[in-house]
Amino acid sequence: MARWRVLAALLIISAGGLHLLYLARDCPLDLAPDEAHYWDWSRHLDWSYYSKGPLIAYLIRGGVVLFGSWSERLIGNEMLAVRLPAVLCGGLLLISLYVLTVQVFRSEAQATAVVGFALTLPAVTVGASLMTIDAPYACCWGWALVLGYRAFGRRTTRAWFAVGLVIGLGILAKYTMILWIGAFALFLATNPYRRRILMDLGFWIMVGTALACCLPIIIWNAQHEWVSFHHVGGQAGLTESDRGIRWLGPIEYAGGQFLVLLGIWFVAWVWAMWAYRPQLGVRGQGSGVRGERTESVGDRAAGPGIEYLWWMSGPVFLLFWVFSLTTKVQLNWPATAYLSGLVMTAAWAADRLQMRPGWGRRFTAGWLTCGCILGISATLLIHHSEWMYPLVRPYTGHQADQFSPPLRKIDPTCRLRGWQTLAHEVDRIRSELRADGVEAELAGTEWTMPGELAFYCQGHPQVYSFGLLVSDRHSQYDEWRPNPVADGKLFAGRTFIVIGEPGPVLTAGFAKVEAASIVTHFQNDQPVARWKVTVCRGFRGIQRLEASAGGERY
Repeated sequence: MARWRVLAALLIISAGGLHLLYLARDCPLDLAPDEAHYWDWSRHLDWSYYSKGPLIAYLIRGGVVLFGSWSERLIGNEMLAVRLPAVLCGGLLLISLYVLTVQVFRSEAQATAVVGFALTLPAVTVGASLMTIDAPYACCWGWALVLGYRAFGRRTTRAWFAVGLVIGLGILAKYTMILWIGAFALFLATNPYRRRILMDLGFWIMVGTALACCLPIIIWNAQHEWVSFHHVGGQAGLTESDRGIRWLGPIEYAGGQFLVLLGIWFVAWVWAMWAYRPQLGVRGQGSGVRGERTESVGDRAAGPGIEYLWWMSGPVFLLFWVFSLTTKVQLNWPATAYLSGLVMTAAWAADRLQMRPGWGRRFTAGWLTCGCILGISATLLIHHSEWMYPLVRPYTGHQADQFSPPLRKIDPTCRLRGWQTLAHEVDRIRSELRADGVEAELAGTEWTMPGELAFYCQGHPQVYSFGLLVSDRHSQYDEWRPNPVADGKLFAGRTFIVIGEPGPVLTAGFAKVEAASIVTHFQNDQPVARWKVTVCRGFRGIQRLEASAGGERY
């Protein structure tokens, strides 16, 4: 057993080391808009924020305070310090999967295999390189699985409190963490021997602890017209009665998840879900894998452990499948369904690999091998998508005059490229205006821009958002005061450098709008990002009407 623990530890430590090496020496990707947005939050610590809880801001603030100077010396900015918490969360997630597998299957070898499989999944490896809310959220979900299984088995007050605390921390990262409680309640309710636990004091200690952790979110929203709840309701399609049914939504949702798991892993997960499906209404502890097999992990797994993994995976996936009828489900929303699902899928694979020699065993081995190879290849390509640019050049060309470079349609990492190029140009314009005695304000026309400019421009200036005036959605920038949209008189007469496409409502608010300049970022001699930069002088304030601003409140 010790050798498997050592191997698992080496895998986890090596993965973390490779992430750090990539970020410190080889990373061609700037902060993602979400990362920069959350970094801006970390400069204004609060009880909560417009769209998410406060955990992400405090983690980034901690990373910058502890490692910001080191990151500046090493790479010239604080990017590495911002992303270090993601690397830590990624390592803790892998440890949780290892521990969960040992808890359920009592197999150190299988637990090590789960860690190895996880490292071939792009969603897991990329998540450990980007500091978005999904990094701490997935980490908390993984450890809630571990502690929840222990609480179910031991039923001690300390165990229930621990899992409640981890769930609460997860909610402070992402609200959908509350689905963990619902999935766990279903696991308990579907078996008569477990149903009575729902009435135990320990279960409600868990629920109460988790809800108590939500107090910062509730306090902040009570002071801000409950904007987070309206925002989440809008995302879920619950606040727009005229939206209608998206009949193709479930197909689009399933197709997106198929792509996220590279097809092979999605099919394996579905296969495992079917093989381990619980027999509702059957009294007893559960059943194992169906089908022909020899004595195997699947047989030893028969019981509450495998049902626990199933119920913590299937309902989460199915809930978002239902929501796909009313709203577009983002690819990452059901990601945590695959954590317990991965452990269960590994058990399914181990069970099939222990069958009698034949086509089924060979097919499973080949299927898993292809999945690992495809996963590792996809992970490398995501981290260095510029490697494929010479291959797609014949289909995209230079097209330097096109405002939206075609590469952005085929490479999602383009959203993480060129922000330093843009910031250098904005700094140049700021310096020219400063030489003329004008201290310009900075503003973006989309909520994704202010954080990037604030992070990469010299001195980390305050950057505002004019998004509401050009039909962009509300964001945290509209809650911070003062801002030029809500407090125009305080900014009267000032000059703004506006990044993005200024619409007629915005340009009408200035005495003079100069001709825009175009900033283009090239990667391997191909354009991947392009922005319009406009100097607008003499801000006169804007009579903002919701109709002219083109935005909905939430």
